[in-house]
Amino acid sequence: MGYVVDRWHLARPPEGAPECGEHKGKVASKVHGQGKRWQARYLDPTGQERTSLWRTKPEAEKEILKQESAKLDGSWVDPDRGKTKVEQVVFDIWLPATSTIERTKREYRGVMNRYLIPEWGDREVRSIRPSEAGAWQNLLTTKYELSGSTPNRTARLVRSVFRIAVIDRMIPFSPFDGIKSPTLVLPQIDPPDIDTVRRIIGEAHHDRWAAMAELDALTGLRSGEIRGLRTDNLRLLHRALDVHQQLVYEPGSGLYLDKLKTGAGRRTVPLNQRAVDLLAAYIAKYPPPGSGPWAGLIFTMPEGTPIGESTLDWAFKAMCRKAGARKYRWHDLRHHYASVLIAGGENPKVVSKRLGHTDVAFTMRVYAHLFAEAEEQTRSVLDAAWAVPAQTRGEGGRQAAAPESSQPTGREPESRAAKPSLVQLNA
Repeated sequence: MGYVVDRWHLARPPEGAPECGEHKGKVASKVHGQGKRWQARYLDPTGQERTSLWRTKPEAEKEILKQESAKLDGSWVDPDRGKTKVEQVVFDIWLPATSTIERTKREYRGVMNRYLIPEWGDREVRSIRPSEAGAWQNLLTTKYELSGSTPNRTARLVRSVFRIAVIDRMIPFSPFDGIKSPTLVLPQIDPPDIDTVRRIIGEAHHDRWAAMAELDALTGLRSGEIRGLRTDNLRLLHRALDVHQQLVYEPGSGLYLDKLKTGAGRRTVPLNQRAVDLLAAYIAKYPPPGSGPWAGLIFTMPEGTPIGESTLDWAFKAMCRKAGARKYRWHDLRHHYASVLIAGGENPKVVSKRLGHTDVAFTMRVYAHLFAEAEEQTRSVLDAAWAVPAQTRGEGGRQAAAPESSQPTGREPESRAAKPSLVQLNA
């Protein structure tokens, strides 16, 4: 429990000390008459003693009660840490606490240096008001001219800085509490259908681009994941592909293999037989490097070096142009994979897992319209299956049975013969 100290008078005066001329029965201390008289003392949740000065004793006692109560209900805030500058909170507290890879932390540091530090970097974290938080979010679109999903993602990062300040007892609440986040604007996904993907693959000017495009349509890998695919990621006998790394580029470091950003990204993707045959044929025709930094890398340039993202994008755009398709991005093959799973009735949670999304809610937001289309397709299938054929009435009012050929049999149509691979490769 805390206690109050009278700074102006000695608690244990020596014998024979002269009485204070202003306060009867008291012995003056060296600081008598200097500053505020009463000092509130208490232990914070870590056991460290805290002090504050007050003009009257009731004010000091009230402060003790306030702090002890806050300790009990968990709302205690460190009054000194609230003076910490926002820039220090970002780089010394928040950034080291983020559970992500170093490359992503560098991206976060860039976001903070561009949009937060110029506005609030030298402010005390406790000084930011909710009205200022709302005004800052508006600057993202007005002053910094961000668009699409970028304002929402940027605001989410900054809001997390103040959340950790609350958790660390630097401030009692975040200035963003009660302030609505910028609207998350997601682009309308309109992936190419299977016929379009086949046409695009058919216009590849090298087996490399055709194989990569077809494999991506069958697995939904990100660009960095398929470019960083190595033979030790493959388990062809089990018809599975383990995704746990990606090829990335960084100025000053060039291309290198790095682990994925999130745990959800590390996943196992089932391979159908078509994908297994494609990979086996491609590796047989173009053996991966056997040694060096790129040993085992499946898709490389002729000299055995990795493929840059811009090179892959250039090749894919050329394929789309020759196929007479619109200007699809490589990432649209990933959307195509998702659309095929959804149209086939795959569970949203499974779709999210196959794509390596952090949570299924994100998958539902991105592909909500495709799930809606899949639901309508389900209704159409059921309506067609349960449609009652035209009926006629015979003598005596009895219904005549519908012709046998028009009744639903419940049998599935015979599967069509498997089509040859889109990529003709020599073993």
